[in-house]
Amino acid sequence: MRAMPRRIFVGDIQGCREELEALLEAVRFDPSSDALEPVGDLVNRGPDSLGTLRLLKRLGAGGVLGNHDLHLLRVAKGLRKLRESDTLAEVLASDDRDELLGWLAARPFVKSFDDVILVHGALHPAWRDPLVELAGLDPLRPDPKSDFATRARWCAPDGTRPERDEPPPKPPFAPWFEHWLATKRDPRTIVFGHWAMLGLVVRPGLRGLDTGCVWGKSLTAWIAEEDRLVQVPARRQYAAFD
Repeated sequence: MRAMPRRIFVGDIQGCREELEALLEAVRFDPSSDALEPVGDLVNRGPDSLGTLRLLKRLGAGGVLGNHDLHLLRVAKGLRKLRESDTLAEVLASDDRDELLGWLAARPFVKSFDDVILVHGALHPAWRDPLVELAGLDPLRPDPKSDFATRARWCAPDGTRPERDEPPPKPPFAPWFEHWLATKRDPRTIVFGHWAMLGLVVRPGLRGLDTGCVWGKSLTAWIAEEDRLVQVPARRQYAAFD
């Protein structure tokens, strides 16, 4: 009997392939019926970005782009240089790099469902329709809108961002979602990542899934159809806090 289709949203993986495999086993992921929807930052800082991309591509994963994914795509095109903390060399040297990078680049900046909006970082308070705002943006070209969607954490009511996120900035700055939820413009649940320091967020209309696997904490999935969270612990800490 075919299982009921489920959407399994997964927090920032960042190259933690073994933890991803353990999480998929824990949720009993069925590629014939379930949809896998990573929240972005599929690669970097973890031990196996190459294996992670190969696994996600093989499973037909959906998901959205994160800032580390954009970094990889731009490095591969010679638009940026590798940083000392990057763990992307295996991807860049692989025989199937072009196929994997093409698959990665095809991820959108935002994904919309009847009941969910998926974004890596944040939604700008002024955006009436995030799909319209982020449609057609080139992941290789920096843009204020894609930068906000993949990098913002704190902002003012008009979307202005502070110079730094740490230490937490003072008002009028607040977590981006406080401004978004205050408008009540959209009844859908926002699923996001990018904010490991914040940890798991479970609030009406909000699921924040970056639980810091690469920092030695855990990898989290939210199964939308069951409104159920599943976590697996990191095998170790792979990167130091910035």
